[in-house]
Amino acid sequence: MNSKILLQIVQQAIEEEFGGKKIDKEGYYLLYPALKEKRAVFVTINKRGGLRGCIGSLVAYQSLLEDLIQNAKSAAFKDPRFPPLSKEEFESGELEIEISILTPSYELEYKDIEDLKSKIKPNIHGVILSIKGYRATFLPQVWEQLLTFDGFFANLCQKAGLSGDCLKYHPRIEVYEAIKIKPS
Repeated sequence: MNSKILLQIVQQAIEEEFGGKKIDKEGYYLLYPALKEKRAVFVTINKRGGLRGCIGSLVAYQSLLEDLIQNAKSAAFKDPRFPPLSKEEFESGELEIEISILTPSYELEYKDIEDLKSKIKPNIHGVILSIKGYRATFLPQVWEQLLTFDGFFANLCQKAGLSGDCLKYHPRIEVYEAIKIKPS
């Protein structure tokens, strides 16, 4: 799938919310049949190198086109960590959009923290951590900011609402990979 088209769809989805032209879904499906495939996508919006919004799906349940549109709008306007994106911000030229298309996740069986450490692939694995109703994920690119296993997992535990040492309680760990798409 052409990365320029995927980025264009995200741009159009956000523009649509500002009163822009409605996305021609049928036209996209005709030109790019791969957009009909069920895929899980995250859309990340960065502003001057810092996170401005990031929302996505961990499980493929709708078409790639629908997931792109929904998550673009959610990252721009519904990420609870940030105020909704303003039209001025959107048009400022300071935003960079990144798309992550996820592979299906699978559970990583491990005996203890050392075993987990030997099985996790930094910069390749995105991780879903869950235990007793708490759950969080970090995309593979989060390894770029949290360079160590201990730092990555302490922050992931905290993102889930748990203490930074939650690995000692043997949470369920699932991993996935992501195809990362950024403007060239």
